[in-house]
Amino acid sequence: MNENTMLAEVLLPTQELRDDLPFFTKTLGMRLESIFPADDPSVASFSGHGLRVRVEKGANVPPGRLRILTDDPEGFADGKRQLTAPNGTQIDIVPLTPVVDQPVTQHEFAVRRLADEAPWIIGRAGMHYRDLIPSRLGGSIIASHIRIPDGGPVPDMVHYHTVGFQLIFCYRGWVDVLYEDQGDTIRLHAGDCVTQPPGIRHRVVEASPEIEVIEIGVPAEHVTTIDHTMTLPNGTGDPKREWDGQTFVHHLKDKATWTPFRIPGFITRDTGITAGTKGVAGIQVVRRGDGVPPASRHDADIHFTFVMEGHMRLEAEAQDPRDLAAGDAFVIPPGMVARYADCSADLELLEVALRGDFTTTLLS
Repeated sequence: MNENTMLAEVLLPTQELRDDLPFFTKTLGMRLESIFPADDPSVASFSGHGLRVRVEKGANVPPGRLRILTDDPEGFADGKRQLTAPNGTQIDIVPLTPVVDQPVTQHEFAVRRLADEAPWIIGRAGMHYRDLIPSRLGGSIIASHIRIPDGGPVPDMVHYHTVGFQLIFCYRGWVDVLYEDQGDTIRLHAGDCVTQPPGIRHRVVEASPEIEVIEIGVPAEHVTTIDHTMTLPNGTGDPKREWDGQTFVHHLKDKATWTPFRIPGFITRDTGITAGTKGVAGIQVVRRGDGVPPASRHDADIHFTFVMEGHMRLEAEAQDPRDLAAGDAFVIPPGMVARYADCSADLELLEVALRGDFTTTLLS
């Protein structure tokens, strides 16, 4: 150990050190580093699992709580998930690798209007966030309208998310991003989008002034982990590589083909995300077409829509009609009859559905 080496340790109390020695060494599998005085030990230091602990007789501190992270909780401490040391310290045994916990969707009809002046919150890397589904449907989804007012380089780090599904849709301006195994910087222009499969390493590099994106995350609360070892770009990998069953999808607006939408009166460009996620999610950009749109209902667990351009009137069963314009968003629960009426010629919608292979029933 050289003169510049520094260590940190957690101080814990005890009334009788001899009772704690076997617990920390045998039960928790930590290594005894030091103990003193020799004739009547009252202080011992242990190390293990990335932690250093000092147990001191009579220390005027709370007994504390330790968390031990392991991917084999059943093989640690006889499979117990909670332990209490003789000195009173509580030990929690928790998974090392975060897992996706998808809550049951709490269905509701919801409308979020830009004119209502919902607050913008400063979040990660200085980005401004506006919540498009305040209830988050019971924690099943988060839909965020994100902007970076000044643009320029973004102070982001290589990271990844433990998610079931995640979408980045460029709404205004452009943004440069790096993704694991996807080669050099990808510039997303307005109308382009990418999926961020579970665990894919990525980093935001730079953005235009007044950049705006729509970000969808499932579930609403998910873990973001910083990867301090990976450097991006890292070259180009297998284009068919899957992250937890999903491929990386990069949809380009300028290369898209417009086809009839499943609801008459509209046209759509499919982003290819239903295929890339094996049906987990479906993302469509929808425009006004010819004819009068009929009422319809769907059976998707989550059906979220963001109005990107133009205006329309949303007529939903047992609800007052809502006049919507660019920047507004709405959620229609499964089974509710709804109709898009009085649509302007420039109407453009971003539709997000989970699952992506849902069914729509047209009504006369």
